[in-house]
Amino acid sequence: MTEMWERFSYYGMRALLPLYLIAPGGLDMNPATATAIYSVYLSLVYLLAMPGGWFGDRVWGPRKTVAIAGGVIMLGHLTLALPSEGTFFAGLGLVAIGSGLLKSNISTMVGHLYDGPEDPRRDGGFTIFYMGINMG
Repeated sequence: MTEMWERFSYYGMRALLPLYLIAPGGLDMNPATATAIYSVYLSLVYLLAMPGGWFGDRVWGPRKTVAIAGGVIMLGHLTLALPSEGTFFAGLGLVAIGSGLLKSNISTMVGHLYDGPEDPRRDGGFTIFYMGINMG
């Protein structure tokens, strides 16, 4: 369920962010600036997965990192709801950081649920996990 909501957040941002950036009721930016911001956001979500994975391995562990990442993503979306350009960029940064922390660690958590790669339940577990991703 956590991965489903993270994907819902990510793909929802992919759909709505460019519209909000260029809309007269939104930030009313020119398309070139909006494209740059959109590209940086999408890049950071995936680039932050490497330090997020390192952080989960070395500092908090995967379970605690996923829980904190979910909170950071939620805080980012709440910050995005505040009507200011500064809070918009802060919220976007929080969502990217939270997604980077979550992406690499949640797969590790699913893998650790089972007794090694030979456990016959492992494939079924990852199938359920990927179904959650696709639903999101």
